[in-house]
Amino acid sequence: MPQITAVTVEDVRFPTSLTGDGSDAMNKDGDYSAAYVVLHTDGTDTTGAPLAGHGLTFTIGRGNDIVAAAAAQQAAHLVGWDIDEMAADMGRVYRFLSSDSQLRWLGPEKGVVHLSLAAVLNASWDLVARRASKPLWQLLTDMTPEQLVDIADLRYLSDALTRDEALEILQAQEAGKAGRVAELARRGYPAYTTSAGWLNYDDDKLRRLCQEAVDAGYGYVKLKVGADLDDDIRRCTIAREIIGYERELMIDANQVWDVGQAIEWVRELARFEPLWIEEPTGPDDILGHAAIRRAVAPIGVATGEHCHNRVMFKQLFQAGAIDFCQLDTGRLASINEIVSVLLLAAKFGVPVCPHAGGVGLCEMVQHVAVLDYVAVSGDLTNRVTEFVDHLHEHFTDPCVVSDSGHGTAYVLPRDPGYSTRLHPESIDTYRFPEGHYWASAPTPGLGNIGVAAAVKP
Repeated sequence: MPQITAVTVEDVRFPTSLTGDGSDAMNKDGDYSAAYVVLHTDGTDTTGAPLAGHGLTFTIGRGNDIVAAAAAQQAAHLVGWDIDEMAADMGRVYRFLSSDSQLRWLGPEKGVVHLSLAAVLNASWDLVARRASKPLWQLLTDMTPEQLVDIADLRYLSDALTRDEALEILQAQEAGKAGRVAELARRGYPAYTTSAGWLNYDDDKLRRLCQEAVDAGYGYVKLKVGADLDDDIRRCTIAREIIGYERELMIDANQVWDVGQAIEWVRELARFEPLWIEEPTGPDDILGHAAIRRAVAPIGVATGEHCHNRVMFKQLFQAGAIDFCQLDTGRLASINEIVSVLLLAAKFGVPVCPHAGGVGLCEMVQHVAVLDYVAVSGDLTNRVTEFVDHLHEHFTDPCVVSDSGHGTAYVLPRDPGYSTRLHPESIDTYRFPEGHYWASAPTPGLGNIGVAAAVKP
């Protein structure tokens, strides 16, 4: 049976700060980056190629090396593990990696060690899906309700969701799974675009990209807001002129406001009828989100990309604080914790609209969105998944969006794994700091300030 024989962890950074891609009111000049984990094995896949698992978490530049260092420590514990034994009990893999008390002390279940754990577990899930020759969404939706509950981390959730309730949620969707997969194969999973609305784009670029979004069939467009109210009014005016009111407009403040300021600012922008305000205040402020939600209704409140763990999501749901759950595949501890959040969202009736504004996140969230619809919620009402059209060319199995006549949507992934494998050439070019780009860049991105090193245990 094949075993994990070695681990490689890379600090990979792309200079997106140079073009304003990814800019918002809080994060003005990020370089999209990945702490990238490869689990090497002595096996081969069905094509005869070397079998390996590829996973990542997302950061925006400086500090990516710190996350990579933590991932190297965590992933090293998997060397020698049998892949088929891992695949038979991925709950055990999760519990083993998350139970390191000394690393856990640095969190617990938050910050650098949780980001790095996501990367290692994402690589593990990619590995077992490649071993099974299935895209990850299919590996998961082929599981029985009992198997899905067994991989989920339900610790600290019993006051909101018991194991029996989780089983009931999954069992209720079991009979219709095949039909929902067939529907997604025909229509895809609904997508919205953020690519038109980065804060550092000038008005002409905003206007052009909004038109391109309309032409591409998007029914949902999101803009970054929060730096200057007059600018926001002008930019929302431009967006509505282009996309009209028959399409949805969402706005995203990226945590920049205090609670009272958020309420006042959103009321000023209410004339543009946004579907939701995203991250209106500090991501840890559960009661603040609840207060904002009460004050700005019927505009919805969305958050989750900086929500540390399933317990925070539990409290957001219990407090009635959000209308849209935006879980992040690089911040939660991979599928094991994601399944828990999907189950909580289904229990509380909150639609899941995953966050995907970052390198590799679109590739991963398509699998999670499919899992939610097929096996957990069985519902597409008010559900739409973010798409950001940046950096997909660096992946061997990039996500694909297209308009099948029902609006722009993610095409159902068909390749084995979690869609997280980077091209070796991209790693060689953007490995920090010695990659070809960073070693010779005449105008480095912000991430090239300071000292860092790729980590290769």
